[in-house]
Amino acid sequence: MTRSAIPDEYLEGYAGILADVCATGRRLTRNELESLRARGERAAEAGLGLRLLVRRHLSAARELSPALSTVGADRVLAAVEQAVDAFAEGYERSQKLAVRQEEAARREFIDDLLYGRSDLGRLAERAERFGLILSRAHAVAVAQGATPVDDTHPATRQVESALVARFGERRILLTTKDGRLVCVAPGDQDDVLVYFAKQAHAATDGGRVALGRAHPGAGGVVHSYEEALNALDLADRLELEEPVLRSADLLVYPVLTRDRQAMADLVHNALGPLQAARGGAQPLLDTLTAYFDSGCIAAEAARRLRLSVRALTYRLERIHKLTGTNPADPVHRYTLQTAVIGARLLGWPGNEV
Repeated sequence: MTRSAIPDEYLEGYAGILADVCATGRRLTRNELESLRARGERAAEAGLGLRLLVRRHLSAARELSPALSTVGADRVLAAVEQAVDAFAEGYERSQKLAVRQEEAARREFIDDLLYGRSDLGRLAERAERFGLILSRAHAVAVAQGATPVDDTHPATRQVESALVARFGERRILLTTKDGRLVCVAPGDQDDVLVYFAKQAHAATDGGRVALGRAHPGAGGVVHSYEEALNALDLADRLELEEPVLRSADLLVYPVLTRDRQAMADLVHNALGPLQAARGGAQPLLDTLTAYFDSGCIAAEAARRLRLSVRALTYRLERIHKLTGTNPADPVHRYTLQTAVIGARLLGWPGNEV
């Protein structure tokens, strides 16, 4: 933008203020400073560049220099400094307000998007402003570290920089919600979420990442987000060690817990007798967990529990005697393993079922 493209209205009264201030040696009055700030705000709202505006003010001061030849240079520079500083202050004030308003609008949109609290049609219109086309399917990945993160956290900036460097201008939304990192990407771009998971895991010092399935429409984003959150919750309750979880791989667990009372009955009937063991049910439940997680390989289960194979075998025999079901028998194994999963999901034996 050239000098002629800067409207004169943004310098209205400026020359008169300089002339009077330089002639009298006074400082700019409060009203003069405020008028300069107001013009700075209007210039920012009009999208004019601050550098060109400052240059125009300096040029106007230079044009006045013949009329101010009898005034000391220090007085002229002091007046220009005051005037330009007030104008720039108003400009920056407007810019900061615009940034805060944009941040508030973005946060409101994210809250509505992830909680489905807005009219879906209106939400789709707002989404385009933030790079999403909600008529397409989207999937959501959520990363949770040991400490909460927000939009200004170093981990957020690190992951955002990595995504931009790798994928450029793809329609990706990276944000934070409830202390977690959240990435929304088109459903057919699984590579984006996989890369996000890798970067987020590293940036959050080994945090866990869950990937929801792709679903169409604005409601699909909410659905995928909830799937990812549920996967994180399941990982905590089941003490899963995998750093990256896909909700599609965990669908069996919601099925098992859909009828909570039925699962509680199974846990009580299949595992309840373990409470009669010396030391309670927990050591034997841990034994079953390690045994099933190791593919029913006694040597591997013993290693995980830091026991001898003989000690592990004794525990399995004790479980068989107390419950009447043999963990090594394929016929009994499914019932026991399902009950063990249910116990972990329900927090048994710590919580009564």
